[in-house]
This record gives sequence, C-alpha cells and structure tokens, in this order.
Amino acid sequence: MDKLKLKIEKDNPVINVVMGGVGGQGVLVASDILTLAALNAGMDTKKSEVHGMAQRGGSVVSQIRLGEKIYSPLVVKGSADVLLAFEKLEAVRYLEMLKQGGVVIVNDQQITPLTVYFANIPYPENVEEICRRRAGEFFAIEGIQIADDLGNTRVLNTVMLGALSTFLDIKKDDWIKAIEQRVPQKTIPLNIKAFEEGAKIFDAVNY
Repeated sequence: MDKLKLKIEKDNPVINVVMGGVGGQGVLVASDILTLAALNAGMDTKKSEVHGMAQRGGSVVSQIRLGEKIYSPLVVKGSADVLLAFEKLEAVRYLEMLKQGGVVIVNDQQITPLTVYFANIPYPENVEEICRRRAGEFFAIEGIQIADDLGNTRVLNTVMLGALSTFLDIKKDDWIKAIEQRVPQKTIPLNIKAFEEGAKIFDAVNY
C-alpha cells in the first residue's frame, strides 16, 4: 500500500481530498477529524463544506486541502487526489472533482435520494465502471457493514477515515488525537475501534 501513499513533496506540495455523502453519515465530522489530524501532524490545512438540506438526507460535500502552506480551502474541479464517498451515488456526483488517475474510496451502500425516487430516475447500477473512467484506483469497501458489526452505524465516518488513512502520510497517533478532540468523549473508544477496523481494510491488498 505504501506505493499508493500520497506524500507532500516539492513536486506535490498540496494534497486535495473531497468527501461526499448524504445527511446523517457524518461527513462533516469526518472532515473535521481529517483537518485536526493534519494540524496535529504539523501541516497547514483548510476546508470548506456544503450541506444544504443535509438533515433531510440531502447531499453533503467537504473539501479538504493539506500541505506546508494552504492559501485557499477550495479544491479546483479535476484536482482532487482522493474522493472519499460515503454512498455510491455521491461518488458519481462528485467524480468530476477527481483528477485523472486519482483514488476513489466508496462505501458500498445505496441510499436513493428522494429527488431520484420521486422523479422515477434509475439509480446508476454501474458506479464502479463510471468511476474507473476517471480513477486510477477504485475501492468499494463494506464500510456500513463494518460499522454495523461494531454495533453502531454512526461510526461509518471513522471507518471511512481509517480506510483513507492508509493513503495519507499522517501517523496513527495524530489521527487518534484528532478523534479524541472531535467526537463526544463517551464515544471515543468506539470511534477509535472503527478507525482501526477501517485502516485494516487494505492490509491484505498486495501492491
């Protein structure tokens, strides 16, 4: 997996991450944790978010930029290194943000938006095929199943962060500290466990 780990270097001074999901999946908390983890690691970071109608199951997106010095929180379309999608359709929705050859990590879960349901628009069946037209690497993970196995689907976001962590040059201690800084105290042990389970997903993948 080290082959795919993104590092901030002279020729690559900024790493751009886009997170997309629907209301209630914890996208904004996840983006907060990533931002805190980057700060804990000594990076500069900025983020932006859009969450209109999120509490009604609407789309939620957050853009996070990491580097030695970040001047703008906005990711330019077609420049994201990683697209972390908490739901399959959201991966398609924000795919245009990904740079050609970037990484897509998607929670293998379908939540049909009300606008799609009432308009009788078919949900795309070929999400992987669509994403692979642009992504250099595509990973569909059973994030919601892992969270459910841990006893609470609300930790899907930290499972997803665990998976994302294998692609970023941020130490585990900085991630754990960020989780402790951001989630309610009583949920810290569960969220750390969810993060660790997410980080294991790619252990068996031989690159």
